[in-house]
Amino acid sequence: MELLTIGAFARAARLTPKALRLYDELGLLPPAAVDPHSGYRYYAPAQLDRARLIAALRRAGMPLAEIQAVCGLPPDAAAEAVDAWWRQVSADTVARGRAVALLVDQLTERGTTMSDTTFRYAVRCETGAVRDSNEDTAYASATLLAVADGMRGPGGAAASTAAVDALRPLEPAEAPAGDLLAALADAVGAADRAVRAHAAGDHQPVTTLTAILRRGTRLALVHVGDTRAYLLRGGELSRLTQDHTYVQSLVDQGRLSLAEAGAHPQRALLARALGAGEVEADLALRTALPGDRYLLCSDGLAAVVGPEALHATLAGADDPETAVERLVDLAYAAGAPDNVACVVADLVTA
Repeated sequence: MELLTIGAFARAARLTPKALRLYDELGLLPPAAVDPHSGYRYYAPAQLDRARLIAALRRAGMPLAEIQAVCGLPPDAAAEAVDAWWRQVSADTVARGRAVALLVDQLTERGTTMSDTTFRYAVRCETGAVRDSNEDTAYASATLLAVADGMRGPGGAAASTAAVDALRPLEPAEAPAGDLLAALADAVGAADRAVRAHAAGDHQPVTTLTAILRRGTRLALVHVGDTRAYLLRGGELSRLTQDHTYVQSLVDQGRLSLAEAGAHPQRALLARALGAGEVEADLALRTALPGDRYLLCSDGLAAVVGPEALHATLAGADDPETAVERLVDLAYAAGAPDNVACVVADLVTA
């Protein structure tokens, strides 16, 4: 059997001779032969697959002890083990990211008193051009921004209003900021109960809800459904929420492109909503900066006005009032097939 020197084997496996010596010491990849006089290591070509697997797992960041376990498994079981490891790493990374974001937020809060900043805002909630009723609700104050879109039909308008009203007890600016996210999570439960209270016989109304609660420069975001929140910061527009719709789930699974999703006949079918079962809301803490501009809107705006137009309008308006007027005008110029609710708010120094 022809053997490869440690140098040649290292090049073929994309490993270093130093790494190969370590893997030999650990019993992870022992050489096929060792010269009894010089101690020089030789490897068989058949060992390359194992060496390349080890190299790939090391590049992915897997610890050596777990690599050793994976290498002892048949291919299918090894694939399952690698997938399970990566899912755990991803979950841990998300948890660490939240912890870091909270720490950054807390440190930022120490340098800014709660009286330093406030929201300057504007609100519009208009009936669509082809609608005879409006189930949307839009609300803003110095500490709370919210948009909700009730299901069309009996109770839809009452459901969206009830969802927003359930958050209003959190508005007082002097409330402690430390438990902001927990307080908002409790309020979402209250909102869900309030929506369920509007059931009539077999009909249970449902509503989306997207809201931002502010304490100084600390923001808590809650989101259920396909209403949206955007942030304009430093001239760049970013979307803070992801739609909870059947079509979005197909996009997430790679079964549908974004272009196909926009024209899908079931694009408005909700996967999550208040009043539709066990409530599952997205909750996040963010740090705001003076100069930030926030847009919360129903799908009556986002579905007909593209991100480029949203960006240009928000960036080009001198104040929230002008931005809201222009956004509603754009929705009507596109036919306004649905009701249009939007809130634009700037974080400014008080």
